[in-house]
Parts: sequence; C-alpha cells; structure tokens
Amino acid sequence: MSLKITLRNLTVADFTALKESWKESYRSSGTTFWTEKAIRRLLRDFPEGQLCIDYEGKTIAVALSLIVNYSEFSDDHTYRQITNNERLDSHNDYGDVLYGIEVFVHPNYRNLRLGHRLYEARRKLCKQNNLKSIMFGGRIPNYEPYASQMSVFDYVDKVNNKELKDTVLNFQLSNGFIPVKVLKNYLPEDRQSAGTAVLLKWENQDYESQDSNLFTIKSKIRLGIVQWQVRPINDIQEIFDQIEFFTDAVASYKSDFLLFPEFFNTPLMAKYNHLNDAEAIRKLATYTPRFKEKMSELAISYNVNIITGTLPLVERGKLYNVSYLCRRDGRVASYRKIHITPSEKSAWGMVGGNSIPVFDTDAGRIAIQICYDIEFPELSRILAEQGVQIIFVPFQTDTKNGYLRVRNCSQARAIENECYVAIAGCVGNIPKVANMDINYASSAVFSPSDFAFPTDAIIAEATPNTESMIIADLDLTLLKDLHNNGSVKNLLDRRQDVYRIQWKEKF
Repeated sequence: MSLKITLRNLTVADFTALKESWKESYRSSGTTFWTEKAIRRLLRDFPEGQLCIDYEGKTIAVALSLIVNYSEFSDDHTYRQITNNERLDSHNDYGDVLYGIEVFVHPNYRNLRLGHRLYEARRKLCKQNNLKSIMFGGRIPNYEPYASQMSVFDYVDKVNNKELKDTVLNFQLSNGFIPVKVLKNYLPEDRQSAGTAVLLKWENQDYESQDSNLFTIKSKIRLGIVQWQVRPINDIQEIFDQIEFFTDAVASYKSDFLLFPEFFNTPLMAKYNHLNDAEAIRKLATYTPRFKEKMSELAISYNVNIITGTLPLVERGKLYNVSYLCRRDGRVASYRKIHITPSEKSAWGMVGGNSIPVFDTDAGRIAIQICYDIEFPELSRILAEQGVQIIFVPFQTDTKNGYLRVRNCSQARAIENECYVAIAGCVGNIPKVANMDINYASSAVFSPSDFAFPTDAIIAEATPNTESMIIADLDLTLLKDLHNNGSVKNLLDRRQDVYRIQWKEKF
C-alpha cells in the first residue's frame, strides 16, 4: 500500500472523522466516545498535545494527551479521575507528567507502524515540555478469554514474559514502556479488558528538575489579602505606589498569591465628578491598560501571582467588570464578572461576561468570582467539578448588610465545594465619587468545615473597616483527603441521578 500521510495536530474540523475512526477501532469494546464539547475543550487547553495522522483528509490514527500534576492522583487512579469524568478539562500547564488518554489506529491502516510514529511524537512533546515521564492506563483487550482462568496479575506477567500475546500490551512494551502496576476498575465499561488496565510509564532521561518557584507546583501555599483603604488622591502614581507597597510586603513573607479588592482604584473618578456616572466610569476604564501592565510587572519582579482586584473595561462599546490574573511567569489571564448588580446596571450600564475560566498556576488550580457572583452557588459548583482548590473573591460593599451577603455566601461555597475561598474588600469613604462613596469590609480566608480545618472554618480575617493585610497559609493536600475521607462528603454524596448543574458554554 502506497500512502502519503501527514503527522499533525488535531483540529476541531477533524471531529467527525475522529469519531468514525474511533468507532471502527473500538467496535466491540463497550466504551463510549467523547462529546464534541469535551474534544473542543481539550483542543483549547492543550492543542499541541493532540496528535493525529492524516491520509487524504481522513484521520486514521490519533493520540490524545493531558499534562497532569501526578501528585494530585495516586497509582490507583481511574480513567474518570484523570479525565474529570471524561470532560477532558483536567489539563494542568504546571503539571509534571504527560498522561496519554487515547491512542488508536483505524483497523484498515494497522501494521504500518503508525502507532510507533505517534509515540515518537509524544516522546518529543514530553521532552520539549521538560516533563518527568509519559504515563497512561494501557488496555489489555485480549484478557477477556482468560479472565475465568487466571488473575489479571498473572495475565500481565505472562504477557510480559512472552508466554501469552496481547496485541495492545505487547505494542506498549515494545515501545519502551514499563509496567508499574495493575489498575482495577480503571475503565469498567471496557469489557475486553475486564475493566482493568496496566499503568505504564516511560521516563524522560533528559528531564531537568526546576527549583524555581516559577515552575514548581506547591501543595502548601501562602496567600496575601489586601484590605484597601480608599482615599482622595492626586494622580495614578499614588495608587501605583500603594500597590507596590502591599506587593513588597506580601513578597517579603514569600506569598504565592496577592489579592486586591473590587474597584480599588475608584478614587481616580473624583476628577470626573462633573460627568454623569456612566461617563465617569468609562473615563476610569481608560486607566485599565496601565494598571494591567503595572501589576503584571510587579508580579514578575516580586515573584508573586497577583489577582488585580477588578477594573472597568470597555470593549466594543460595552462596559465590563474585569479581574486579571497576573502570573509571576509573565502570563496574564482574565475573568469578567458574570452577575451584574442592579446598581451597576442602572448607574453605569455595565454588562456581564459569559464564561467562567479555571486557571492552573504554580500554586494550585484557582478561579475568580467577583462580589455578586459568589452569591450564586451554581458557579462555584461548576468550578468544583473542575477541581478548583481556591476561589478568589474581590468585592466592594457599601453597608454591613451587603458585606455579610458576600461573607456568608463565601463561607457556604467553601463548605459546599470543599475548597478555600479568599475575599478582599475596600474600606473607607471617597468624597465626590458617586455610587462608590462608602465602603464596608472585613476581608478573610475561609476553609471547609471538618476536623483538618479550623473549628469555625475561618483561616484568617481582618479587622473590619481598617486598612490592613492578612497572610494565610493553606494546605492543598487537606482538600484531597477531605474529598475521600471527610466526616461528610459534600461532593461525592451529591444525587446526580436526581439533579445536575449544566454550564451552557460556547467554545
């Protein structure tokens, strides 16, 4: 057979061909194919990890991968745990292992060493990303006839010793992968493998350990929370100086994150007091690019991930309330407030965003929810399903009533979703700034409520209505233990056979 084939990255346009080739490859396995939404997410989060071989426009071989922080799992994991219930949203930019979630070759094109070519590309990808190893749960589709005669351990041992032949496992072994252990109940619907897989590993001999905080994933992390005093100012430099003061202070405690409040820069609106509210907030939005650039520079120079509080942003004529994540490696991401308060709508004409991103960092998987957002439990539950460990909540409230709504809902979200929640607000008064003139806050960090955490589920809190900074240490390993061994298991015990929450996300 003469073939002109191309090894390339998979695209969304390949979905139909991908699905057809998969069906031919797994016709009798009992497994099910992923949704197009899941594949789109995979291509969005880690496009370079999705490989295929193309023949005349047809996808005839595929290798799909994630980068994972393997310490978050154990050697007894399942396929659903690795893929987050097959949503394929568990990729972690800061992970240390390239995890293979799929390899197959269309039956009409086997015996052409296409699988070997895909594995070579995977090894190259592993080295390019300086990852420790490639790992995956390998199927053993020839085991079914032997299941009543021998244990899966004996079967794997005999295949490894070449006493029996298993086409898939033999292929993995011939490509340099070493069996680590047997994974029972890895993929229960895989009838040919009796639901079992073999954990296989290839070590990257070129791996170089990274000692820098920029690249090492941490399990014990430190937060710095700023309770910001609003005051009359003369120019933007005064705010920049105050931002750098807090950044320097937090960095001196070797903090991993620094959180500022919602709309902490509104004193700049005083000079536009002669304008109506909608015009004044849009004038404030002209400063946002400078704040974004300045805080990104500080994140790098002080080696701390900064959540910028919130800033107004005008895009295509629409006004948004946006928070930036300025990572200490220089990358910047953003989140737009989804739920806009009645006063934000009526006074400013602000509109809400329509996506709720999850951010992988060198100190855990995080998300941002802005003030009013935290009062809607559906959002936090969706985040929890994606493995979020910390939710950062910049807020601005004028009265104690409003503050307690944010506080009490934040505490509830931490308990319901078995995660940490950090809130940061402004205090003080600003003469001549309409709609933002008074502020009430007591910033805090909340935990789940179980034996491993403080009895009141409060890690730290600031004195109300006083400019201050709080430092809080969090242990992310406690969350994993809580998920599996807590006195109650809020996430595991959900009756998903009765109800569910679905995000109507468009990619």
